[in-house]
Amino acid sequence: MFIILETASENTLFGDIIVSSGAFLILLLLIKKFAWGAITNIFEQRAEKISNDIDNAEDARKKAEELAKRRQEELSSSRQEASKILKDATATANTSSEKIIADAHEEVKNLKARATEEIAREHDDALGNVKDEIASISVKLAEKLIGSSLDEKSQSALIDSYLEKLGNE
Repeated sequence: MFIILETASENTLFGDIIVSSGAFLILLLLIKKFAWGAITNIFEQRAEKISNDIDNAEDARKKAEELAKRRQEELSSSRQEASKILKDATATANTSSEKIIADAHEEVKNLKARATEEIAREHDDALGNVKDEIASISVKLAEKLIGSSLDEKSQSALIDSYLEKLGNE
């Protein structure tokens, strides 16, 4: 009986291999017919999604670099504009300062000129008043000395000669 089992077992082993191989081939055919398309489709979709994600990530990186570059350019432009505004403000302040100083100097010059004119006018007025007083006193003195009244021409000549003598001394 062992011999039969041995031969049967040899045949069974070979038969099992054939049955298993056949079952495996049938399983492969069934998988190919019903599931292989779905499986490959899932892998293709996954590969396409990964490819799209990589492309999207690359596009996002490029956009981020472009935005960073644009921001840097805008920042640089803003700095240059701020520098220009500062320079313009400084120049305007300097010009205004110089104008204010020039106006102040002109005002001081005008005030000095007016003060000098006023002093000269006051001096002339004072001199005129003194001249009139001296003339009046001189005439009274001359009248007392001479004992008579002087005419206008004589008075004027007497006053002028007296003032010349005072101016020369």
